[in-house]
Amino acid sequence: MMPEKEVLKNLTERYADQIRHRPTACVVTFGCQMNARDSEKLRGVLQGAGFELTEDEKADFVIYNTCTVRENANTRVFGRLGRLKNYKKKNPAMILGICGCMMQEKGAAEDVRTRLPFVDLVFGTFNLDRFPHLLALVLSEKLQDCSSAALAEPVIEVIDDEKRNPEELPSVRTFPFKAGVNIMYGCNNFCSYCIVPYVRGRERSRGEEDILKEIQGLCADGVKEIMLLGQNVNSYGRDLGHETGFPELLDRIARETDLARIRFMTSHPKDLSDRLISVMAEHDSICSHLHLPVQSGSNRILKRMNRQYTREKYLDLVGRIRAAIPDISLTTDIIVGFPGETADDVQDTIDLVREVGFDNAFTFLYSKRTGTPAASMPDQVDPDTASVHFNRLLEAVHETALERCGRFAGRTVKALVEDVNRHQEGWVTGRLEHNLLIHFPGKRELIGECVDVDVKESRGFYLIGDRRETFGD
Repeated sequence: MMPEKEVLKNLTERYADQIRHRPTACVVTFGCQMNARDSEKLRGVLQGAGFELTEDEKADFVIYNTCTVRENANTRVFGRLGRLKNYKKKNPAMILGICGCMMQEKGAAEDVRTRLPFVDLVFGTFNLDRFPHLLALVLSEKLQDCSSAALAEPVIEVIDDEKRNPEELPSVRTFPFKAGVNIMYGCNNFCSYCIVPYVRGRERSRGEEDILKEIQGLCADGVKEIMLLGQNVNSYGRDLGHETGFPELLDRIARETDLARIRFMTSHPKDLSDRLISVMAEHDSICSHLHLPVQSGSNRILKRMNRQYTREKYLDLVGRIRAAIPDISLTTDIIVGFPGETADDVQDTIDLVREVGFDNAFTFLYSKRTGTPAASMPDQVDPDTASVHFNRLLEAVHETALERCGRFAGRTVKALVEDVNRHQEGWVTGRLEHNLLIHFPGKRELIGECVDVDVKESRGFYLIGDRRETFGD
């Protein structure tokens, strides 16, 4: 049974008495927006329990929310935890935790127990809702002996129940003016390189009314922009028997809320319908940006990846999107070095990048993930060869991004101010609906406001501008 809030608060207070100050907590996030949303829930539980949130990894409680899409993500986590080992020796009351997708992999929890015995708490993606209970167990154990750097027995719980619901947990949003909203979990596509279906489970959609209620609550709290989140938002509702679920959900959100901006990701190209395109074109509040991962421009590689579309179908889809929404920004994901990929396959991808004219592309070297079909394919690409191909692709991406970004020069755009500029004093950074950043002179008080900005210069992946003053400013 999940502990009552007061029980957890009481344990935190007793822990504070032991260490003689209010305990601090640091949540470190690796990976995608879904992980970032999960981390907001982790922070919500910790703050509600009485911890003071911090970004300092020398906090009293540090938890890593992990990603496992690429092998180097696992390596980074183990490396950073290893660096905390010595600090924990000096501060034995410190508590270390690790959770998320990496822990849902088969054998990962036992690997942590063996390699990192000083880690106190381990749990996976399917039992995020159990975090308050697991935290209470750790605190109870730690209170028995705060002088020991490791618990007698770490608290480890990794389950395979995909139907659990973390949405009732409190959360502490990263930004007061924008938020992520999970509309579904899991993935049914089983791309041959991807570990996600194994660590996030099969597709499970939330009910429309629950989603609308959450968004309306966020609007009442001053949120102006939301990002609808799912591994493949285009298949939303199919497990509920709604074949046209996502376009209708998106249409309802645009019609029934006061949001200034609505975003969503990620969209699988095979499931993006004409109805969705028309809904996007109909509503001004739906941002003119679409992240549409292509992964490769070679039909042969797309088939080996099990992407379930061809190069020609992808290009036809892009044509239909641009016909309906001419000024839309398109971004994508591309993998280089997939097993069996040749120089000709890479050239097909480069040609596609130039033909589509992506506003940006997130390019990755293929990372073998144990347990996926691609990991056992015999013709793995030599890393040096893959790096050469990667650099060729990067050149093409930079060229198209520079050209696409340049179309904004001389225009007046609407920017949602997100933060002060870290490199230029007296400047702020905003984001266009096209997901492009713009830097311009402004005060901290503008954060969270939508303002008009005259674009003075394009720098390829971002813009420089001046705020257009309006009467009454």
